[in-house]
Amino acid sequence: MKLIAKWLLSAVALLFVAYVYDGVVVKSFTSALVAAFVIGLFNTVVRPALVVLTLPVTVLTLGLFLFIINALMFWAAASVLDGFDVRGFGAALLGSLIYSAIGVVIESALERLLPKH
Repeated sequence: MKLIAKWLLSAVALLFVAYVYDGVVVKSFTSALVAAFVIGLFNTVVRPALVVLTLPVTVLTLGLFLFIINALMFWAAASVLDGFDVRGFGAALLGSLIYSAIGVVIESALERLLPKH
């Protein structure tokens, strides 16, 4: 239940990012659902490998390089999907920051509404 709620709310968050920021375009709610799934998949499968491979740079930049990795995952999802477009790396960086901030709020709200037993 929690996973489905998070997926739906993440799609709504992606639509919100597209609404408030012109650098991100989402054509429909269905496109947002698919994009939220692909972003989540990339963050689960690809991101950990990138974090390990770029650990020296991440340590050197005091963790700020993780923002670049998040932007790359956001941009990569847009590059493989129709209906979800990110206009350049700068747009991916800002879009991923907004999307991540909303994701933290969603996760916090779901923890309070649907606690683990």
